[in-house]
Amino acid sequence: MNKPIIATTSLAGCFGCHMSILDIDDKILELIELVDFNKSPITDIKKFTRTVDIGIIEGGCCNSENIHILKYFRDNCKTLVSLGECAIMGGLPAMRNNIPIEECLKEAYLDGPSTHNPEGIMPNDEELPILLNKVYPCHEIVKIDYFLPGCPPRADLIWDALTALVTGEEMKLEYGVFKYD
Repeated sequence: MNKPIIATTSLAGCFGCHMSILDIDDKILELIELVDFNKSPITDIKKFTRTVDIGIIEGGCCNSENIHILKYFRDNCKTLVSLGECAIMGGLPAMRNNIPIEECLKEAYLDGPSTHNPEGIMPNDEELPILLNKVYPCHEIVKIDYFLPGCPPRADLIWDALTALVTGEEMKLEYGVFKYD
C-alpha cells in the first residue's frame, strides 16, 4: 500500500508552525514511516510532483503570491489544513488590516524610526507580489478542511492530528493540546 503524501508551505507568517512540526522530535522518524513528503520546505521539493493527500498551510494571505500558492495547494491537495493563527485568522500580520497600505509602506520605507532612505525610493518592481488590501485567513480564499489552532500549534496537537488524518482514525484531540498556560 502506498503511503499518504503530505505537502507543506508557509505564506504570510513567521515559519513557527513548521518549527512546531519539527518539534515532534523523534516522532518525525515515525512520521516518515507513515507518510511521504512532497513540495515542502522540509524536503526542499519546490513543485508538486503528484496530487497529495494532505496539504498543510501556515500563514495568511497578504499578497498576490500568497493567493496563488494557496490556490495551487487547494488544486493539488485532497485535504487542506490551516495550521496556526495566521492561517486561521490572519495572526500578527493582520494587525495591518486597519491601516491603509500607503501608510504601512510610508512607515516601512520612508518615515520609520530606523529607516535611512534619503532618496525616498519605494519598492516598485513588476516581479514583486502585489500587496492585498488586508491580510486574509486562508478559509476566505479557498475551502479549508481542518483547522489546527495555536501560535504556533503545539507539537502534540500536530502529531495527533496528522496521525489521525493519515491512519483514517477519528481525531481524539485532548484538551491539553489546545490549552495555553
